[in-house]
Amino acid sequence: MIKNIIKKIENNSSSLCLVDEPLKKHTTYGIGGPADLMIFPKSKKDLISVIEIINENKTNVTILGSGSNILVSDNGIRGAVISLKKSLNEVRLNENILYAECGAMLGKIVRLAVKNNLIGLENLNGVPGTLGGALIMNAGAWGGEISENLINVELINSKNELKKVPKKDINFSYRNSSFNNNDILLSAEFNLKKAKKDLIKENFSKAQIGRTSSQPLDKRSAGSLFKNPKNNSAGKLLDDAGLKGHSIGGAKISEKHANFFINEGNASSSDMLKLIKKAHREVKKQFDINLSLEVKLIGFDNDEIEELC
Repeated sequence: MIKNIIKKIENNSSSLCLVDEPLKKHTTYGIGGPADLMIFPKSKKDLISVIEIINENKTNVTILGSGSNILVSDNGIRGAVISLKKSLNEVRLNENILYAECGAMLGKIVRLAVKNNLIGLENLNGVPGTLGGALIMNAGAWGGEISENLINVELINSKNELKKVPKKDINFSYRNSSFNNNDILLSAEFNLKKAKKDLIKENFSKAQIGRTSSQPLDKRSAGSLFKNPKNNSAGKLLDDAGLKGHSIGGAKISEKHANFFINEGNASSSDMLKLIKKAHREVKKQFDINLSLEVKLIGFDNDEIEELC
């Protein structure tokens, strides 16, 4: 089956195909077992062709951006994994309308807007990951969210149809959106406004200083692990529970920010999952609050992660 898919992809696109590729090489955690088949499309046209071939062969597909905001099992991922980090990265402006493909890093998008004195995205300065992942989780920081200035999103839906979906047809909430699990996001457009350069740079700098002063950016992490409960902070709850600095194997809760779980260098997915469960249980036990994950768990059996869902 895999050989047949590879042959079709190579005949119909310029995509690179790798068999049993270790996913730890493609995640910010540096954790993750092999993908049965990992595909690197070169363009949006390539991606559309690859998706058609995979759907024809009824193979499971997982989309990866920069590999942030995820914890992948050491057992890996069955089926096909498509990485967008080397493709779908075009970003361009037409006056105040910013167009970006969903494999583009947020930092690249933010810098283009700031350079052209366009306000609305600068609070996302330093947020890791690609646009696609940011839209799916409605990423935000320092009072701003990625969905605020959104016009539309181009995607391939579960019926393999190419659609342009206006913002009004997408439900966004705190770290959540109504995109279907089978939707593959291709690009998005944003309506930004001109503003004074000093104001934009001030917001940009505040976001940068805030991140560098409070987050362990020199360590391997997936970003914030738990969502903030209403009127509360996940980091503060974890700190108040006495969890800051706690470790299991190579996985550790950062002493700089308790909502960042870091790989000290040799953490397994089992180490990290055990630490996540311990933190979840302690906060529930001490404060009767069920923390919800912001980081997505991929490749695990349902019974392994049931208590976190």
